[in-house]
Amino acid sequence: MVADYARLALRNISHRKLRSWLTLIGILIGITAVVALISISVGMQNAIQAEFEEIGANRIVIAPGGYFFGPGSTAYTTSEFTDKDKKAIKRVRGIEAVVPVLSQSAKVKFEGETASVQIMGGPTDSETVRVVRKIDTFQVAEGRSLDTGDTYVIDLGHGLAYDTFEEDIKVGDKLTVDGFIFEVIGIGKEGQFMVGDITRIPMDTAREIFDEPDKISNFFVMVKEGFTPKDVAEDISKELRKSRDVEEGEEDFYVQTAEQVIESFNEILAAIQAVLIGIAAISLIVGGVGIMNTMYTSVVERTKEIGIMKSVGATNRTISLLFMIESGLLGLFGGILGIIFGIIIGKSAEYLAHALGDITLQPVFSPMLIIGALLFSFLIGMMAGLLPARKAARMQPVEALRK
Repeated sequence: MVADYARLALRNISHRKLRSWLTLIGILIGITAVVALISISVGMQNAIQAEFEEIGANRIVIAPGGYFFGPGSTAYTTSEFTDKDKKAIKRVRGIEAVVPVLSQSAKVKFEGETASVQIMGGPTDSETVRVVRKIDTFQVAEGRSLDTGDTYVIDLGHGLAYDTFEEDIKVGDKLTVDGFIFEVIGIGKEGQFMVGDITRIPMDTAREIFDEPDKISNFFVMVKEGFTPKDVAEDISKELRKSRDVEEGEEDFYVQTAEQVIESFNEILAAIQAVLIGIAAISLIVGGVGIMNTMYTSVVERTKEIGIMKSVGATNRTISLLFMIESGLLGLFGGILGIIFGIIIGKSAEYLAHALGDITLQPVFSPMLIIGALLFSFLIGMMAGLLPARKAARMQPVEALRK
């Protein structure tokens, strides 16, 4: 019986093609936004998770001021670290290595073009180089990484080497950093998340060209096996509070484990996703109102048809179900088209991310997302058709046949 109702509803929809297409637009836009946003955000979360799994869970980053938000960058930074802080961190049990970093913006000039670039200076003593090779996330595709004894040499991120200047930068090329000449010895692998545009030079060279003999921007800490990074991070915070003479809750530094960094990214993504899906929900409401308006019009146009159906024995439930199935199908067709467009947008974002080379993004179109979107659009359609269906069901056969 339901199949018969569906066939009848499809026939009625096909008889007013233009109106049906216009009715679908609101649902189409809303479902498109929902599918695209959820698939892209889940893909980004997976990419972040995979990146940190590759780095390992035994990493801790320490930034002055506010919170750490990726290699070579700090946010809300109002203070600095010095060698005194490094000694304090080293006193904590469970630490295998502490790697200080000096990070500063500089003007990089190549073939007459200039770009503002964040430069990271890292230690190149033999012990630190050994540790960095174990914890480093910057993978060199061409040339080599910084090594012991290096001076005035530079490793470039893939984006800086190939996307920043008109001419591509190759290993062996010369460029200037704040007027000092450097030789390019390595270029990073394409598509590295968070570290794609990192530019690195030896720490001693960075101190010289930036005239910063004592400043330390961040610390990268490697935790020994058998110790819990979260517990070590808490001990580091206690030691730094004591060393910097600050009370708990008034810290002028921030200690993050890899797990906390992932949580920070996920919280930001979730907040953005909630806002955008809220906006998409407005479109779904508009689409539902459009379906309701179309169904009310359909009830008026088909008054005589309703009268005939009721005169030959159709019950109120039958009439109501017929109109609700019809409105549900309108929502379902909008949902199907929305899913198709959502997948297209998601795949376009994947292609764009790959073309930019900054992040490996693979949107996730899970069966739950697709089925959920279809059911949701169908239910919105049925709910929008509820009042028009009740109006149609309450018509008296005699009065309906007169019109």
